[in-house]
Amino acid sequence: MTAAAGTLPTVSTTDALLAQSPVGALWPALVLVAAVVLLPPARRWARALGTLVHEAGHAAVGLLVGRRFHGFTIGKDLSGAAVTSGPERGLGRVLTTWAGYPAPAVLGAGLVSAALHGWAGAVTAAGTVVLLLLLVMARSWRTGGLVLLAAVLSALTFWFGDAAGVPLRAGLVAGVGLVLLLMAWDGLAAVARSRDRTQDPGTLAALTHLPAWFWLATWALADAGATWAVWRAGAGTLF
Repeated sequence: MTAAAGTLPTVSTTDALLAQSPVGALWPALVLVAAVVLLPPARRWARALGTLVHEAGHAAVGLLVGRRFHGFTIGKDLSGAAVTSGPERGLGRVLTTWAGYPAPAVLGAGLVSAALHGWAGAVTAAGTVVLLLLLVMARSWRTGGLVLLAAVLSALTFWFGDAAGVPLRAGLVAGVGLVLLLMAWDGLAAVARSRDRTQDPGTLAALTHLPAWFWLATWALADAGATWAVWRAGAGTLF
């Protein structure tokens, strides 16, 4: 199906092209991944997105277990902090602390699967709403700017991603998913090398008396599971 002049193409346009030529329809994913791997500025932007999702993971799980979410920041060095309040110890605190590092991998796998199954439009619409809600919880100008930029890009992808019959939307969503998966492994490698006991593995060790390496292993398993899910969803056709 082709789009009429001046109107957005329907979802079936993207679906048809995905069915006929997955690599051709999802080429923007290849471009995004290559840029992040090869270009340091692009990698820095990817790390910022990874940090945003990491902190959102803390916030989302914190709210699910009954904690209060007060806000979050992303620093100039791309480190982040999400502030929740509730019991100082217990399962809720553990789950909230644990949720940050696997969040980019889990969301990344979900985005790739959605893109490959024709849900890129719904994902970008929902993503725009979620990012605007997160915007009010930003606690620095830098953080607010990053969240607003992400929301604007998500909205533009929703409205114009498939304009003129070119199915960019699915490829962009799949590409962001793959980038988040890369950033999940990148963040895990960085925290594994760190000796800072105030980071999440040290906090979890203090809360549970289980060693930091145990928590690193659980994150590695979560990232591996997300990577396997991406492959199973058909992302292997991109390579």
